[in-house]
Amino acid sequence: MKKLLLLVAAMVLAVTLSACTGAETYEIAMITDSGTIDDESFNQGTWEGIVEFCDENDLTYKYYKPIEVSDDAYLDAIELAVEGGAKVVVTPGFLFETAVHAAQTQFPEVNFILIDGYPHAGDWAPDVADNTLSIFFNEHESGFLAGYAAVKDGYTNLGFTGGMAVPAVVKFGVGYVAGAYYAAAEMDVTLDFGDDTYAYFGDFGPSDEHKNLASGWYATGTEVIFAAAGGAGASVMSAAADNSAMMIGVDIDQAGQSDVVLTSAMKQLG
Repeated sequence: MKKLLLLVAAMVLAVTLSACTGAETYEIAMITDSGTIDDESFNQGTWEGIVEFCDENDLTYKYYKPIEVSDDAYLDAIELAVEGGAKVVVTPGFLFETAVHAAQTQFPEVNFILIDGYPHAGDWAPDVADNTLSIFFNEHESGFLAGYAAVKDGYTNLGFTGGMAVPAVVKFGVGYVAGAYYAAAEMDVTLDFGDDTYAYFGDFGPSDEHKNLASGWYATGTEVIFAAAGGAGASVMSAAADNSAMMIGVDIDQAGQSDVVLTSAMKQLG
């Protein structure tokens, strides 16, 4: 009997240990920036690509949201992902540059994908390790087509709002202006597009302040605003709806979000 009890105890212990060490792991992880996976813009486009790839290849996946926008919080989220079994960590946005720089050395067995940026130690000197892939896009080309389309559709009083003056957003804006003036030259029309309707919000989150800025432009005659601002584009969309005006979306096709979306400068993040 004593031997039987010892055997049962051993079996229970084995099952218990198996349950403790058999927690589910996630092979591919995404760390969100200041937005969320349903921001209907940059984060969502990235997340949808991950989900599609993982579902097609029978891989597990999970996203982690940092507690704040800071290098330390980003690195903490990356560490959680690695502890959760991540073999690939996707970080969307230039804000991850210094965090990925630290992580690529700290976790050499993990592969990192950094979108719109390159790892550096805070000195802006690119330092891309073998386990990191930096991905950049030609946003100016997509922006060009958006500006061209707006003018071809008959709009000549234009505006641009960017989240922050980072390279990807700047390229969207430069392309938008170039495309608009190219179409205007073809059609021999004059644009009303100046410094007073070209601005950066300073962040990528929606707010009443951003909406008020866009509403002010619409109230003084701006017909279309291109919002290359991530989640902050929702503020411009709301302002356009209130003023019976139009806006241009960014990153993903935002036409389904509102009737005020003239077109979208898609980035094909997925």
